[in-house]
Amino acid sequence: MNVLFVSLGCDKNLVDSEHMLGDLIDHGYTICDDESEADIIVVNTCSFIADAMEESIQNIIDLGAYKEAGKLKALIVTGCLAQRFTDDILKDLPEVDAVIGTNSYDELIKAIYDVLAKKGVKPVIKKDLVGLPRDGRRVLTTGGHYAYLKIAEGCNKRCTYCIIPYIRGNYRSYPMEQILAEAEQLAADGVKELIVVAQETTVYGTDIYGHKALPELLHKLCQISGIQWIRILYAYPEEITDELIECMASEPKICHYIDMPIQHCNDEILKLMGRKTNKADIMNIASRLRKAMPDISLRTTLICGFPGETQEMHEELLQFIKDMKFDRLGAFAYSKEDGTVAATWDNQVDDDLKQKWQDEVMLCQKDICLANNQSYVGRTIPVFIEGKLPEDGVFIGRTYRDTPSVDGFIFVNSDTELCSGQFVDVTVTSFDEYDLIGDVQL
Repeated sequence: MNVLFVSLGCDKNLVDSEHMLGDLIDHGYTICDDESEADIIVVNTCSFIADAMEESIQNIIDLGAYKEAGKLKALIVTGCLAQRFTDDILKDLPEVDAVIGTNSYDELIKAIYDVLAKKGVKPVIKKDLVGLPRDGRRVLTTGGHYAYLKIAEGCNKRCTYCIIPYIRGNYRSYPMEQILAEAEQLAADGVKELIVVAQETTVYGTDIYGHKALPELLHKLCQISGIQWIRILYAYPEEITDELIECMASEPKICHYIDMPIQHCNDEILKLMGRKTNKADIMNIASRLRKAMPDISLRTTLICGFPGETQEMHEELLQFIKDMKFDRLGAFAYSKEDGTVAATWDNQVDDDLKQKWQDEVMLCQKDICLANNQSYVGRTIPVFIEGKLPEDGVFIGRTYRDTPSVDGFIFVNSDTELCSGQFVDVTVTSFDEYDLIGDVQL
C-alpha cells in the first residue's frame, strides 16, 4: 500500500518522522509523494505556536479531501497537535481516522492495522510522557549527507510562554550507547554532518548519569569514522559549562557554531519568561565562547512583544543586538498559547506592535549580517556542498556558520562538477544580505 508522509515543525519532529518512515518500509509499505495515489496519509504535526498549529490543521483538511478525490483509506495524525488537542481533532476533523501522541510514534503500524480493519472505533494511542519510544530504523529525508541526532526528549524548564513540557513531557536522555550506535549507522550510510538536537542539549545526561554528559558524548561522536562536522543546537546559555567550551574548542570535528536561544535581554522580561539567566550572564557566556573560539558563529532566537514588554525594553533589545553582533539571529512575535502561564496575563502586547518590533529586530540584524558577510570576502573556507542550481550554473553549499533550513548558503562557482556531501575549499568573492558567493579551489 502507498503511504504519503507529511512532516511539519521542528527538526526533533523530523527525527520522529524518519523513524516512522523506517517502520513503514520495514512492514512492506511503499512511500509515495502523490496525494491522489496514497492509500494512507500520515501527518506529523506541530503546535508550538499558533501559526504552526494553523498549518497543521490546514494540511489535515486539505489531505482529508483525498478520501473523495483519490484512493485514500486512512488519514492518521501524529505529533504535537495530536498530543495536545486529541479531543478537538476527533470532534472537529472527522476525516481523521487515528490519533497518535508524541511519545507513541512507534505504534504507527498498529494504528494503521486497526484503521484498515475497520473496528468501528478510531484508534487513539497516547502513552504517558515517560520513558522513550522504541528505537527503530530511520529513513533520512535530508538528502543523506547530514542528519539530525536527537539526544533527548522533553524539557524540565517551565518557561511561562512554552507549551513543550506539557506535550513532550519532562527531560529524558537517550542512553549514550544508543545514540552512538545510531550515529555509527548514520556514518555507515554516508552521513558526514551530525546536528545534535534536543529541546535542550546542554543538560544531556543529567537524568540518567547525574551530570551534564554532553561533552563526553561529543568526544565519542568525534571518534566515529566518516563524520566530518558536528553541530550543536538548542544550548541554553546558563547550562553552557567550561567543559563544553573546552570540548568544542579542542575537537576539530565540532563546528565553531552554537545555537543559544536567549529570547530577550531585559532582566525583567527574562524573569517574567521564567528564564534562568539574565543579561549579564548572557554577555558573559558569549564572551567566554568567543575568547575560546574567536571564529565562533553565535546564533540566537528572540521573542518580540512578550506580555509586559515596553517600548523602552524593546529599544534596550535593539541596542543589545547591535552590541552583541550575533552572527545569526531569528525573531518571532510572541504567541499566546493556551495552557501556558503567560497566556493568562492581562498585559498582552497588541499584535500589530509585536509584528512591528519583530520587523525592527530583523532589520537591525540585517545590517550586522551584511557586515559579517563582507568580512569574509577574500577568505578561503571549507564548504559542504548540498546541490546545484542548474538554471544558474552554480552549486549550493553551507559553511560551518550555517545550519540547514535556518541560516544562509554559499553559492559556489565551479568548472568541475561537484557532488552533494562533498567538502571543498571556496574563496569568497562577494555577498548579499544573508548569503556568500565564491569560487571553488580544487
